[in-house]
Amino acid sequence: MIKKAKYATAEEMAAAQREISVAEFFAKNRHLLGFDNPAKAVLTTVREAVDNSLDACEEAGILPEIHVEITPVAAKKEGQQLLLEGGNGKKQKGFGGADRLIVSVQDNGPGIVKEQIPKIFGKLLYGSKFHRLRMSRGQQGIGISAAALYSQLTTGQQATITSRTGGRSKPHRFRVGIDLAKNAPEARDAEIGEKEEVPQGTKVVLEIEGRYQKHGKSVDEYLKETAVANPHARFVFKDPDGNVTTHERASKELPPPAKEIKPHPYGVELGVLINMMRDTSSRTVKGFLQTDFSRVSPDKAGEILKHAGISEGYHPKTIARDQADRLYEGIQQTKLMAPPTDCLAPIGEKQLVDGLKKEFEAEFYTSTTRPPDVYRGNPFQIEAALAYGGKLPAEEPAQVLRFANRVPLLYQAGACAISKAVAATSWRNYNLQQPKGSPPIGPLVIVVHMASVWVPFTSEAKEAIASYEEILKEIKLALQECGRRVGIHVNKSRRAEDEARKRSYIDMYLPHIGIALQQILKLSDSEREKTCGNLKSILEKTRKV
Repeated sequence: MIKKAKYATAEEMAAAQREISVAEFFAKNRHLLGFDNPAKAVLTTVREAVDNSLDACEEAGILPEIHVEITPVAAKKEGQQLLLEGGNGKKQKGFGGADRLIVSVQDNGPGIVKEQIPKIFGKLLYGSKFHRLRMSRGQQGIGISAAALYSQLTTGQQATITSRTGGRSKPHRFRVGIDLAKNAPEARDAEIGEKEEVPQGTKVVLEIEGRYQKHGKSVDEYLKETAVANPHARFVFKDPDGNVTTHERASKELPPPAKEIKPHPYGVELGVLINMMRDTSSRTVKGFLQTDFSRVSPDKAGEILKHAGISEGYHPKTIARDQADRLYEGIQQTKLMAPPTDCLAPIGEKQLVDGLKKEFEAEFYTSTTRPPDVYRGNPFQIEAALAYGGKLPAEEPAQVLRFANRVPLLYQAGACAISKAVAATSWRNYNLQQPKGSPPIGPLVIVVHMASVWVPFTSEAKEAIASYEEILKEIKLALQECGRRVGIHVNKSRRAEDEARKRSYIDMYLPHIGIALQQILKLSDSEREKTCGNLKSILEKTRKV
């Protein structure tokens, strides 16, 4: 007799359903955050900590000095207990053959107040940057807490955070973990030694599973590129072998502070507009348009409402769904000024060149900063720089450095708008070789930086910029401007080489002509030298003409 299969009822299925927290989701999908392989996990951990340090230092008006150290974990067994010690001893292998590493990042920033430390490092989607429309490296409130989550998942160790807000304030140290079910911090005070000196700033120590690699998409390359985009910062890196690399600052000038702006009406979708009206403190819909958006004057607010057929005195909370739809259409029909751009802090043409000179030995440097533009109501600005010649490899594809809000993008180059714009630019017009659909070949470093209040990344890992038409257009224009200057330089260099080659012909053959003339005309040695000198002068003048 065949046994009849038992299927679940609606009630049984309902009993199995439960809410999951954001921490649980990312614990199972950590690849979305950039922790999808051991080498990348190390880079992502360092990047998130360094980005936070740079943002904090700049916001406090402090020239950043950041120390990064990666140390292998030595393991030894005492009975059934495993004791982990930092040091350069034998590396302990984790799951999948990855090493256990201690990643330490320390800055000289303003520090973090005691009450905020557990929330910043132990709660995903917690931060001050998501709702602020101004340029910053972090956007989502995920980064550093995701690194702490990865540490907890792979080694079972909690993050250790030490912070001091000033020379006279008391330092604090916490061991911070994450309650996955609640997306809530689990924090406890950690002891600070009586004789331990704790400078102002924040130090983050995470024990993770990862693999350190020295070349390619590595921590070394990330810090080198970060030094290019942040010439005002100083970085000191100690790798697992004890080698110390220092990237000195090339400028003592901090970037101008970016100001927070209000949303622009063109960048707000209908559902967001409805939520904003529900949450506003304005008592009239006209007042709502003026106070909750940027670039909406009283006249423009009246014009929007006229297009929408809505009275100015309506209370925003009483606007019905069909009226909201008309209001949204009224915004699209009204010509508004572009949003303000003091919310951006571009690197600057001189600073870009200074950063390139510090890290790359070339013979020619150039840079440009495009005027601000807008995509989906979000202001953005594109900068580009090129380094050419010198000690750069001549037979390899150009090295492309991609940046978003001063942060290097090392992965997913093929999906990035910057890579697509570089390949779509006709570099042959500038005397450079270029295979079809590829970057140019030659001694060239290409830098592209996008500064925006909201960078449209293709994923939560923040590794590639989405290919909006407005962004692609601005990148190509910046590259073309720099390319023209390189083309002029290449032409000058070729003319100089031709000049030198022709001059060498004169220097090579003139002595032989002089000897022949001496024999034919029976000249003395002094007469021969005088005749050769006159002949050389005549030949050079003729060649120039």
